[in-house]
Amino acid sequence: MTAAPRAPWIFSPAIDLLAFALPALASLGVLAAAPERPAGGSEWVWVSGVLLVDVAHVWSTLFITYLNPAELRRHPERYALVPAAGWVVGVLAYSLAGPIWFWRGLAYLAVFHFVRQQYGWMMLYRARSAERDRAGQWIDGAAIYAATLYPLIWWHAHLPRSFDWFVPGDFPRGLPLDAALVAGVIYAACLAAYAGRAVVQAWRREPVAWGKHLLLLATAATWYAGIVFFDDDDAFTLTNVFGHGIPYAVLVFSFARHTAPREPGWGARLLGGSAWAASVRFLGSLWLIAYAEELLWDRSLWHDRPHLFGEGFDLSSLEAWIVPLLAVPQLTHYVLDGLFWRRADNANLRSWFVRGATP
Repeated sequence: MTAAPRAPWIFSPAIDLLAFALPALASLGVLAAAPERPAGGSEWVWVSGVLLVDVAHVWSTLFITYLNPAELRRHPERYALVPAAGWVVGVLAYSLAGPIWFWRGLAYLAVFHFVRQQYGWMMLYRARSAERDRAGQWIDGAAIYAATLYPLIWWHAHLPRSFDWFVPGDFPRGLPLDAALVAGVIYAACLAAYAGRAVVQAWRREPVAWGKHLLLLATAATWYAGIVFFDDDDAFTLTNVFGHGIPYAVLVFSFARHTAPREPGWGARLLGGSAWAASVRFLGSLWLIAYAEELLWDRSLWHDRPHLFGEGFDLSSLEAWIVPLLAVPQLTHYVLDGLFWRRADNANLRSWFVRGATP
């Protein structure tokens, strides 16, 4: 395989800044400008963060899987079994273990997914910059894991907080404060090691990995601010969701556009033409599906937003069946995301990487 061109960016300077820096700056800027926020969260934060980013980015996986006929032919059993098994396991967990254990399991699967995505970005930056040294891989990996895991450990040691991952009580109490103190020392040491290595590289006049540095800075700032520094639902939503969902949607759009010309299907038809027209169709379809999903949640179970979704129905007697069913898109996204982005067994992914990840 032809070696990937050495570059400090995954997409391009402009797109990397748009995907990683802008969400971090926007979320932190909003929090700084509005120190007083309502308990339980603002409606506009829910609409923009949860509906238009979080739920929508889950459905973006469709464009590289279920709307891609060639990918479906490569792994038909995977794309049939993952959602079916997810629903069955969810029903059993909800019915036998109870709702809190269902949500707790889904929350920790989401945490794993969020943390691993940041590590994946770090390793992709290393690959794009043609970094091969083992010590650097350990330092980079430790830094990005520290930036995500320390706030989570601190959160568990300071429960309850004014926000939750999914539902109240999905993270159990009981982690001692000393665990957060030890994690804080490790956190500082990992970030110091990363900064020290960057200084040494600059002193040696090695190429500066601007994109990788930006990723770590944005991750550390948003995870610390959203979990440790602030204690409200809006802060957690803005910092947690925008920095996760927007880069992922950019990644899916870029790769789906790369494969569209030679893998015709619904996804290819929606993403054909100019990048601007394709992006409008891409976002429009995701937002429409996200609205439909939230309408089903609200009308069948939550009944929180009749002004957005209309009056609901009393289906509480079927909750053990409906909740796992409506959670299938999330669960499927978490599992498929962990399987799909492996260049070793995906020729299209390798060719996209070699050509350059341009939307």
